[in-house]
Amino acid sequence: MAQTEYTERSIPRISLRDFSSRIDAITASLVAAAEGDGFFTLVDHGIPPSAVEAQFAAAERFFALPDAVKARVPFSHRNTGWEKRAQVRPSTGAADQKESYQMQWGDAAMAGAWLPEPALPGFRAQCAAFMRAAQRVSEMLMLCFARGLGFSDDYFVRAHDVSRPCAQSVLRLLHYFELDPATPTPDGYYRAGAHADWDFVTLLFQRPGQSGLEICPGREAFTEFGLGDTWTKVEPAAGEIVCNIGDLLMTWSDDRFKSTFHRVKTPTDPAVDYYGPRYSIAYFNQPCTDCEIQGPLKKYPAVTGSQFTEAAMKRNFAALEATKKKAAAAAKVERAEGGGGGGLVAAVS
Repeated sequence: MAQTEYTERSIPRISLRDFSSRIDAITASLVAAAEGDGFFTLVDHGIPPSAVEAQFAAAERFFALPDAVKARVPFSHRNTGWEKRAQVRPSTGAADQKESYQMQWGDAAMAGAWLPEPALPGFRAQCAAFMRAAQRVSEMLMLCFARGLGFSDDYFVRAHDVSRPCAQSVLRLLHYFELDPATPTPDGYYRAGAHADWDFVTLLFQRPGQSGLEICPGREAFTEFGLGDTWTKVEPAAGEIVCNIGDLLMTWSDDRFKSTFHRVKTPTDPAVDYYGPRYSIAYFNQPCTDCEIQGPLKKYPAVTGSQFTEAAMKRNFAALEATKKKAAAAAKVERAEGGGGGGLVAAVS
């Protein structure tokens, strides 16, 4: 695999303590982070470590089930359900070596996507409680970003109203498979290839000791997917939520805020890399399908949430097809010069 060049970057660490009395100061910090880094961590956010660990324990219980059981809630066009080695990144053309389970708000979105209660007692209630906690933190960020962009304080909260049937926000549980450090990592093995999220802002929960997340801020990325640029390791820390700006907020800010490339490193060096099973939890703030998306300067035409989502999926599919064509052309050249799993689907979250 190509050698990665690393650099140290200072990732903003923002406290949400005394939120109601510090909104202006917190807004200034968030806006500065969104403009300059596109990545930041949150502390004093109100979700206790015990609640985060309870959700990780629930994720472990789900992923420990036999595949035949998890396959009863397969990933669907509603962006819910379980997948395994099915997410292909345009940056790699290969499937991420992980499994994930996605949940949305509302009974309609989750119809047929929950396992029966006897199969996993308490799981549904636990996940619903954690989604409420993540949504509460997200709405604090939405208020600040709305104020920073000159919108009314509730502008983004209304656009991401999870009480409505057209809500699209997602909680995603992820499990990256364990590797044997005594065995060389195969070529073409990726835990999660380089990508940017297409949502408003992502909240990522990590377990201390389970490293692998790396970032390449968008304003510093000069090559496709940041693959030829310098990357920074983001070590998990207890009590921190790692957040990144998505393509939606970049558009909604008229490109004032920058979406950021990130990835989960493939372990290759037993001396420094984490080879064990890796769990993470992501909360993707995605817009209600009927909300209107347009920045204060109207740099881009107004679109609805559903139109933005559809365009994001089309871009992802086109980029994946381009990657496949490049790989096919390279293979053809290699064969001409005498050189030497199926069922994959593209996804954008």
